[in-house]
Amino acid sequence: MPKKPQNRLQNKLLSRRRVLAGAAGLTAAAILPRSSLADWKPTENIRIIVPAAAGGSTDVMGRLLAAHLQSAWGQTAVVENRSGGGGTIGTAEVVRSKADGHAVLIGNPGPNAIAYSIFKNLNYKPDQLQPVSNMIRIPNIVSAHPKTGIKSVAELIAFLKANPDKLSYASSGVGQSPHLTGAWFLQLTGLKMTHIPFRGAGPALQAALAGDIQILFDNLYPSLPQVQNGTLNGLCVTTTERSDLAPNLPTMRESAPELANFDVSSWFSVFLPKGVPAPVLEALNLQVKAMLERDDMKKQITAMGARADYGTPQQFSEFVDAETKKFAGIIQKEGLQMDVQ
Repeated sequence: MPKKPQNRLQNKLLSRRRVLAGAAGLTAAAILPRSSLADWKPTENIRIIVPAAAGGSTDVMGRLLAAHLQSAWGQTAVVENRSGGGGTIGTAEVVRSKADGHAVLIGNPGPNAIAYSIFKNLNYKPDQLQPVSNMIRIPNIVSAHPKTGIKSVAELIAFLKANPDKLSYASSGVGQSPHLTGAWFLQLTGLKMTHIPFRGAGPALQAALAGDIQILFDNLYPSLPQVQNGTLNGLCVTTTERSDLAPNLPTMRESAPELANFDVSSWFSVFLPKGVPAPVLEALNLQVKAMLERDDMKKQITAMGARADYGTPQQFSEFVDAETKKFAGIIQKEGLQMDVQ
């Protein structure tokens, strides 16, 4: 596919910067008519708990949802950033909240899939949260410093086979999605690279740009602009489909037979406390769907390099369960165990 004009990419990146400024319930939801379930509305302020600092994609999606719900329901929706513990502190707060629809969690793979296997002292369990719907998925991206001469995953595999332990790869931190993306790649190919964890995506990117490490596993941003301007060689994205912002970058699964089932994304979603009434669950689920179908929201999601990913509570529950099992397998094979800080 041809590359998109540079000015269109810049416009999208500018748009993105502007954007950044239970089981019982499911059973009842399956029985009751959708029209009656959608009639519920909050009777007090809605707390949107974001288990991350302001400015990242989790925060962005929380603020977009808050604005939509406030407009749709005529009730104030307040975003509360509760960062720390890899997202587990904010998540635990929602677990402890009353299950009446007035406390909403913005989820992501860290506290809602990875945490269950990697943390020894986690103070909540999967069945204490009610999945509502996913909102968006964003691919991770793999890149190489130009001095390596590596321009594809196939070339990376060939180099590692010929030069074991000669390369190192950076990520935003131990147990983060980019780290586990790299770990799974190495597990499936039987190859080795030294993992160099950094305290966040920014420092990892700077090390890659400086050539201090050779390979970078990252979320789509902030790496994509560096790939587009040639300061890093883009190797692939990690989702099942190519990114609309980088259509010339192949997927990981296109690159080798042993990677045919590779699929890792950063996803941002909605959860409620366990035991929420069926009308509340269905009403919130339908509002997520309505938000993602708005034309202005579609533009903002595209500017983030993301894809909308609405699902019913049942569909999203199955997705979260599959993600939890996938990451558990990777973590177990790596022998990773941490304490919540």
